[in-house]
Amino acid sequence: MLKSKTFVKKTRSGGVLKIVREHYLRDDIWCGSEVCTECKQETTVLQRDACIESNLCSYPHYLIPDTNVVLHQIDVLEDPVIRNVIILQTVLQEVRHRSAPVYKRLKDVIHEKEKHFYTFTNEHHRETFIEREPGESANDRNDRAIRVATKWYSQHLKTSESDADGLKVVLLTNDQGNKQKAEESGLLVYKCEEYIKSLIANPELVDRLALSDDDKNEITSSKVLFPEHLPLSKIQAGIKSGSFLQGTFRASRDNYLEATVFVQGEGEDSTEVLIQGLQNLNRSVHQDVVAVQLLPRDQWVAPSSVVLQDEGAAKDENAEEEEEEKELRISAAEAARKPTGKVVGIIKRSWRPFCGMLNVSQIKESTRHLFTPADRRIPRIRIETRQASTLAGQRIMVAIDGWPKHSRYPNGHFVRSLGGAGEKDTEEEVLLLEHDVPHQAFSQAVLSFLPKMPWSITPEDMLKREDLRHLTVCSVDPPGCTDIDDALHCRELDNGNLEVGVHIADVSHFIRPGNALDKEAASRGTTVYLCGKRIDMVPELLSSNLCSLRSNVERMAFSCIWEMNHEAEILKTHFTKSVINSKASLTYAEAQMRIDDTTKNDDITKSLRGLNKLAKILKRKRIEKGALTLSSLEVRFHIDSETHDPIDLQTKELMETNSMVEEFMLLANISVAQKIYEEFPDCAMLRKHPAPPPSNYDILLKAAKSKAIDIHTDSAKALADSLDVAKVDGFPYFNTLLRILATRCMMQAVYFCSGMDSDFHHYGLASPIYTHFTSPIRRYADIIVHRLLAVAIGADSTYPDLMDKHKQSALSNNLNYRHKMAQYAQRASVAFHTQLFFKSRGILNEDGFVLFVRKNAIIVLIPKFGLEGTVFFDSKDKAAPNLVFDEEGPTLKVEQHTFSIFDKVKVTISLDDSNIQHQKIRMALIDPVIPGVSVAAPDVEPQAKKPKLDR
Repeated sequence: MLKSKTFVKKTRSGGVLKIVREHYLRDDIWCGSEVCTECKQETTVLQRDACIESNLCSYPHYLIPDTNVVLHQIDVLEDPVIRNVIILQTVLQEVRHRSAPVYKRLKDVIHEKEKHFYTFTNEHHRETFIEREPGESANDRNDRAIRVATKWYSQHLKTSESDADGLKVVLLTNDQGNKQKAEESGLLVYKCEEYIKSLIANPELVDRLALSDDDKNEITSSKVLFPEHLPLSKIQAGIKSGSFLQGTFRASRDNYLEATVFVQGEGEDSTEVLIQGLQNLNRSVHQDVVAVQLLPRDQWVAPSSVVLQDEGAAKDENAEEEEEEKELRISAAEAARKPTGKVVGIIKRSWRPFCGMLNVSQIKESTRHLFTPADRRIPRIRIETRQASTLAGQRIMVAIDGWPKHSRYPNGHFVRSLGGAGEKDTEEEVLLLEHDVPHQAFSQAVLSFLPKMPWSITPEDMLKREDLRHLTVCSVDPPGCTDIDDALHCRELDNGNLEVGVHIADVSHFIRPGNALDKEAASRGTTVYLCGKRIDMVPELLSSNLCSLRSNVERMAFSCIWEMNHEAEILKTHFTKSVINSKASLTYAEAQMRIDDTTKNDDITKSLRGLNKLAKILKRKRIEKGALTLSSLEVRFHIDSETHDPIDLQTKELMETNSMVEEFMLLANISVAQKIYEEFPDCAMLRKHPAPPPSNYDILLKAAKSKAIDIHTDSAKALADSLDVAKVDGFPYFNTLLRILATRCMMQAVYFCSGMDSDFHHYGLASPIYTHFTSPIRRYADIIVHRLLAVAIGADSTYPDLMDKHKQSALSNNLNYRHKMAQYAQRASVAFHTQLFFKSRGILNEDGFVLFVRKNAIIVLIPKFGLEGTVFFDSKDKAAPNLVFDEEGPTLKVEQHTFSIFDKVKVTISLDDSNIQHQKIRMALIDPVIPGVSVAAPDVEPQAKKPKLDR
C-alpha cells in the first residue's frame, strides 16, 4: 500500500518546487516472536519463555522502551539480565538523530544474539503506521506511534497464544503524560526505575540507573552554590554580540580551583581565558564547550603556582575552600595577570564514563557515596549504590547524569567494575579507557575484509609490480619486533653510483578505502605500544604476518628507490609498487655487529656498510641545515617472563644503526612529501612542526644563564649550534640536561592537509616539507600517503574522500588527537611499570638533578632510571621550613640553602601507595643536608626478593 505526502517548497531563486514523498506500508513485517503462529517468519528473535523475575510483572513479558529510556538508560539496557526487548523503528530513528554514541551502542546490543533485541519496523507496518495530526507536535506524534505499536503487539500476541496467562508487552517510559495516556488505553506501562527496582536479585542494575530530574533535587541541599546557567538562546545572542566568548574548558591537573578556556580565534589566533574559584568555574567539566564572560580588568588574576588537590572529604561546608581560594589570590603577581572570566553557560557537555574509585561514605547505612575519578581534572561524582562494600578497593566506571546548582559535586551512576585496583590488567584497562584508546577486539565485520588464508602473491598481482625479489633487502628493528614496516637495500651500479631503496609494507593493498577495516583503522589512527603490550591499529594477520616484511618470505611493498653519488646527493628518485624477499631481519645490535666485524663480507653486510656510510653523510648535512638533536630519556624495562613484572629498569642506549635507519626513513618521507604535494597541492596529507613562540624558551634561557651559558633561539640552526657548544667543566651530564629541557620547550608536530594551511615547515628536522610514509602498519596517516602516492604514479585508483580537503582536514584532526592520546598512554604505562618496579625494591638512594624549581617544591630527574619526581617542602604533617621563591632565577631558598636548576642532589626514592588510585613515586632529600628538611640516608637498601628458581 502506498501513502504519499505532498508539500511545496520555495527554492533559492524564488521558484516553487512540488515535493512528493512516497511512504510504503506493508503487510509482511513480522513480529519476531517464537510464540506467534500468524507471522510467516523463518527466524525469530524474541523468546517464548521471556521470564525475568520481577515483583511487578510475574508473567513472561517483552519490554518496549521509549526514546528517552534508551537515551538515558542505555547502561541498564546493555546489561545481560535485560533480554527480549522490542526496539521500535520510531525509537531507533529518534535515538539516531539525538545521540550517535548511544545509537552505536544500541545497534551493538541489537546484534548480540543472546540479548534477543528485535527491531520492529512500525513506521512501515500497515496496522501501526500513523499520520501526524494537525496541531500535534512531532514529539507527541512519536509518543502516540509508540503507544499504537505497543497496543498492536499486545493484541497480536494475545490472538496467537491460547493460554490466558500468556505473554504480555510492557511499555517503559519516564514521561508522565505518555504513561497516563498509555494507562488510559489499557496498556501495561511502568516507569523505567520502578521496573528495574522490581527485578529480583539484581541490585547492581539499580546502581546503573541514570538519575531522573526528580531524584536530582532530592540529593542536594537547598542552598544555591552556583550561579544559574544561561539558556542557549541567550548564550548565542551573547556570543554574536561579543559579550561572551565560546571555548573549550580545560581543567588544571594541579589546581582544582583553576582552569583555562581555550578560545579559537580567526585563523591561527587563539586566546586563553583564565577561570579561578568554584563560582566562576560554575560546574564546567574538563573538555566541555562553554560560554565565558570576561571580568573587568581590575579583577584579572595570574595563574597560581600553588599545587592544590581536592583532598577534602565530601565538603559542602565552604570554610576550607574559602581559605584555599584566598591563597590563590595572594599568589598573583601584577605583571603576570591574564584575561580572567567566569563561565555563564554550557554549550556542549563532553561527558563520558570516567574510571576511578569509590570513597565509601563514613555513615554505615548510607547508599550515597563520592566517586573519585582517576583523572585529576574531573571533579568527584556523587553516586547511589547499595554495593559499596564490594566496590571498595575496585576500579569502577561512573557516568555523570547532571550537576544541579545547589550541589557541590555532580550526580552520576555506576556503570561497571573493572577489577581490583593495583592489579596489572585492571590498571592497563583504566589506562586505555582514560586515554580514549580504542582497544576492543576487532569485530567480525572488520575481520571479514582480511584476505583468506593461505595467501600468496598471484600472477595478476605481479603484473602491476616491479619484481625486486633478487635484491639483497634486509630490515633492522628493535628486538622482538613483529610488525616490520620497512626494509632497506644498497648496491653499487655499473656507472659507479649507488642505488638505495627503502621498501615499505604495502598496507593500502589490503585495506581498501571505505570498508569496515579501513574505517576501524582510521578511527584507531595509530598502534599504541605499552610496556609489554601492543594495541594494534590493524588486525594481527596483517600487522604481524602479511604486511610485516619478515625475512625469507615474499611480501608486497611500496618502494622508494634513489640513485645517489658517494656524497649522498640524490640524482634520481623512483617510486614503485613492488614484490620483495627480505634476506634478513636484524636487530639494531646485530646489524651493528655485522658492520663492525671486518671478517664479514657477504652481500647483506656490504649493503649495511654502504647504507651506514651514506647515513652519516645525510645526518651531517641535516645538522648543518639546522636540524635539532634533542634528548629525551627513554626507559626500557626488563620484564620477567613468568610474572611479567619489571625486574630491571634502564635508559635505552642508541646505536649507529638506529641512526642509520632513521636517516633513510626521513629521506623517504621528504621525497614522498615533495611528490604528493607536487601532484595534489590541495589535498596532500603532510606533517609540520611549528616553531615554538619565543616565550616557550624562557625556562631554557634562564637555566643556561644560571651556568653562564648563552643559548640563541632565533632559529633552529642557532639553537642547535648553541646546544652543541654548551658545556660546563666537571659536569659532563649538563649538555644532556639542557637538551632534555629544550625538548620540553617544543611544540607538538601535527598532521594537516596542504590545501588548508600555508605553513609547511618542520622546525625540528629543518625541512621545508615533510610527511609520514614509512610506517603504514602502525599509523593511519601513512596509509593515506600511500594512497596519494599510488594515484600519483598511476598504481591505484582514487576515490572522492581522498581529494576532499575538508574530509582530509577532519581526518588529520582525529589522527593528531589519537597520536597525542597514544603518547600520554605510553607515558602512563611507563609510570605504572616504574611504580611496580619500585614496589618490590623498598627504598633506594640515587643521584639526581634539579630540572625545575617551583614555589613549594623542586622537580628532580634521576638519569639512571629516566625518572622524574617531586620533592615537596611543605608537607601537611610537619611545620613548613622557611621558603623564598624567586621567579627571576628561578631559585627556591629553603632555610639557608638555595636551589637552582641543574643542581646535583641525592634523594631517596620509594613508592607511596597510601592513595591506591594515585600511587606516587615519593622523593625525599638526603643531600644537601638541610636541618629539619632532609632525611637520613637509609643504611641498608632492602634488596628485592630473589625469585625462587623452580626448575
